[in-house]
Amino acid sequence: MIPLIQRYVQEPVWAVVGASNNRAKYGNRIYRTLRAAGYRVYALNKGERLIEGDTAYSSLLDLPEPPTVVNLVAPPREAHAVVQQAKAAGARAVWFQPGAENAAASHWAQENGLDVIESCILVHVARIPYDHDLRVSSPDPTPSTR
Repeated sequence: MIPLIQRYVQEPVWAVVGASNNRAKYGNRIYRTLRAAGYRVYALNKGERLIEGDTAYSSLLDLPEPPTVVNLVAPPREAHAVVQQAKAAGARAVWFQPGAENAAASHWAQENGLDVIESCILVHVARIPYDHDLRVSSPDPTPSTR
């Protein structure tokens, strides 16, 4: 059985709740890193219309497709509402970034069929090699010409 982190890092559709245009904030770094790695990632921010030039959504229910993973970079006090929205939007997992954890929200998520991960996605994206479609890369089968 594939561990939760490994399984969800390979999922291509993510939403980042707490995405930001401030490049010094983790919400921005996570959004940019996932996008650059080839994920289809949606930014959620109630106060912004665009994040890094992409549409920003105010609700997970407004996304054009259900995200498999909802990454939380928001304050812990917002977590319960986010996990409820994640369930309603069809997500399969909620990923709490360090500092966004909320025990009651995590418990509710698990009780309602969502997988819960508490870890930094930036660490895991950096550790796992991917090709353009987010499948684990395999060595190039063609021999070197050097």
